[in-house]
Amino acid sequence: MLRTATIAAAVTLGATAAQADTLTFYTAGPGGLADALAEAFEAETGTRVNVFQATTGQVMARLEAEEANPQADVVVSASWGSAVDMHERGLLMEYTSPHAENVPDFLKHSHYVAQGISALAIAWNTQSDTPRPGEWADLADEAFRDLVTMPDPAQSGSAFDLVVGLETAMGDDAWDLLAALADNGMIVPGPNAAALNPVLQGAAAAVFGAVDYISYARAADGETVEVIVPESGTVIAPRPMFILESTSNPDAAMAFVDFVLSDAGQALVADTWMMPARADVEGLRPGVNDLNVIDVDGDAAAARRDEIIARFNDTVTDR
Repeated sequence: MLRTATIAAAVTLGATAAQADTLTFYTAGPGGLADALAEAFEAETGTRVNVFQATTGQVMARLEAEEANPQADVVVSASWGSAVDMHERGLLMEYTSPHAENVPDFLKHSHYVAQGISALAIAWNTQSDTPRPGEWADLADEAFRDLVTMPDPAQSGSAFDLVVGLETAMGDDAWDLLAALADNGMIVPGPNAAALNPVLQGAAAAVFGAVDYISYARAADGETVEVIVPESGTVIAPRPMFILESTSNPDAAMAFVDFVLSDAGQALVADTWMMPARADVEGLRPGVNDLNVIDVDGDAAAARRDEIIARFNDTVTDR
């Protein structure tokens, strides 16, 4: 009996040790960043990181499907509203990293913090034989008929944030603009990559609401694409990082959040052409202070998500 108990205890300790050496990380955004963070964290701590990288919609759907048996420890979303919603539902663990001291207040909360920040912009193919657009409304001109794409706000958290931001700044004029774009032949093919690829390939001229860091990176790789941020204003898309309350490995989860916000982690974020969350880490592109940022009430937007998506569909995709 004693031997059996000893074996059982050994098995339990072994399982606990194995569990402590593994972290599960769900993330929306560049797969290269997720892999780089996972590799660097494992090298520093010895903790292996299992990565699931997809769109925000796919990440949230997976979390919902696994709600009865949660698998993820740390999550990064491309939509601030998703963190707000999950916190309100009691699904997030409270944790403030020491490195968050250098993150601006509007980019952190007791239960989540920005990993990095992107802005929404026009991505214009410089070889498209169209005039260089300077403002959002320029893409509704005849010169851009059937040549504009937009990510689907139902599949892209950042595109949803842009719709909310334009409505905040312009009121019903924002919906009139979206209707004009639809009348001008704008297509909404899916998530961010599906909207950008036709522009890179020359089949379309511009993306209305491109995630800027993706386009900056493609331009750096030699693609004929220019990132144009309208002076009238845009929205930023902070990427919230949070720990699930259900985590089976809170110590490793907190250590991972610390690493992402460390000098080394934020340098990896900056290398993707995103803006680092920490104000004291320099990025490769214009920062928040260089943009005319539309102030959006994230809580109110999250509460109206279904209404906004339905109105977008009525205005644009179902016309």
